[in-house]
Amino acid sequence: MTRVAAIDCGTNSIRLLVADCDPATGELVDLDRRMTIVRLGQGVDRTGRLAPEALERTFAACREYAAVIKEMGAERLRFVATSASRDAENRDDFVRGVLDILGVEPEVISGDQEAEFSFTGATGELKGRADLAPPYLVVDIGGGSTEFVVGAEQVRAARSVDVGCVRMTERHLVRDGVVSDPPSPAQIAAMRADIEAALDLAEETVPLREARTLVGLAGSVTTVSAIAQELPEYDSERIHHSRVSREKVREITEWLLLHSTHAERATVPSMHPGRVDVIAAGALVLLSIMERIGAEEVVVSEHDILDGIAFSVA
Repeated sequence: MTRVAAIDCGTNSIRLLVADCDPATGELVDLDRRMTIVRLGQGVDRTGRLAPEALERTFAACREYAAVIKEMGAERLRFVATSASRDAENRDDFVRGVLDILGVEPEVISGDQEAEFSFTGATGELKGRADLAPPYLVVDIGGGSTEFVVGAEQVRAARSVDVGCVRMTERHLVRDGVVSDPPSPAQIAAMRADIEAALDLAEETVPLREARTLVGLAGSVTTVSAIAQELPEYDSERIHHSRVSREKVREITEWLLLHSTHAERATVPSMHPGRVDVIAAGALVLLSIMERIGAEEVVVSEHDILDGIAFSVA
């Protein structure tokens, strides 16, 4: 077994996985898995730059993670950065800061690479299960982008499009610096149109409707599952490989968008405080995908790009 560390830095959160990995069998044993909401992509869609306060939040998390990696004795580390840092003019400031703290350069990967890591991490445990037939459609709904990957034993087609829970919230639901609570019908319609246009773009290269099993990744999807199960707290074991019907996703999305206030969302015990403002947009992305492909349910996975990165290190 090789002890490895993987960091995934996205638009909304930065996450760490330290694991023992057997490269021969693909077995991955979690030792530490944690997530911090840093909102690195704050304002990037509008300004094209990473905000100084967003960089400092991210660097603070990196310092915490560096201590964990050292304490646990990981032999190798790979740091992957995704949507926000791809889009930013000043991403060199981000790269230098991470290098100073962790001793490795963040790899600002393409959307296609991101999709491949997500697929590898999410489907490793599904292969061979009769109740979850391939081909799989893996959707990773992040803060700034959503990755679509179709494949069975390996990736057949992948596409990254610029719709994510943070980007959609900032673009459509913020007025005068404040998230509309609740949003107007016009705001929701504009966001839905943006999502549908992105799905059109994804379908140009990825056969979304050919999939037999829809697998959903990342915080928006796992939070929807936690709400659907009415969990008293966030519980990874109960969320991992749970299934949520399209009708339940629609019911939750309508409540989040139309009938809940910020204060009410904040009282949901399984809701991370950093998702309260952006979960409605993330849920709408998930619902739109399910409606587009006619999926009756989504299989929720806690294993995702982090696991794919860890496999690649080993």
